[in-house]
Amino acid sequence: MSVKSIDKEYDTLTITALAEFEAAPEQVWELWADPRKLERWWGPPTHPATVPQHDLTPGGTVTYFMTGPDGETYHGWWEVISVERPEKLRFRDGFAEEDGTRRDDMPISDVTVTFAARDGGTVVEVVTAFADREQMEEQISMGAIDGVACAMSQMDAILADA
Repeated sequence: MSVKSIDKEYDTLTITALAEFEAAPEQVWELWADPRKLERWWGPPTHPATVPQHDLTPGGTVTYFMTGPDGETYHGWWEVISVERPEKLRFRDGFAEEDGTRRDDMPISDVTVTFAARDGGTVVEVVTAFADREQMEEQISMGAIDGVACAMSQMDAILADA
């Protein structure tokens, strides 16, 4: 598995996932930039994602939903803050109603993804920052850490298909 660690840091209100891949940064970047590839890993295997809107430009929006084994859907959105292809991506990630309306009653996180070439492969660091400890703990209680590990562990197979 490419996921090396997922650490929660309450002092900085962050969860940091670190992964290494045997692929060039541009190839790993495409897992985020191509909506069909993003769909193949964004949700855990039990909750595959669908990405109906994907505008990966500053100010753009990405919308998605995950479908659970019972058919229930869980909707979310990204508000793209910055894009430095293929080195860095930053976005806000939040929950939405089925009609796409953003949910203000749920945590919103600030996500920074960096892609660094190393030894012929790529190291990816995903730092998810929260506004306060309550939001961070709510995400953790909803399974965010296991969800990230399961989701990112699907990336190797997608890269192998490329």
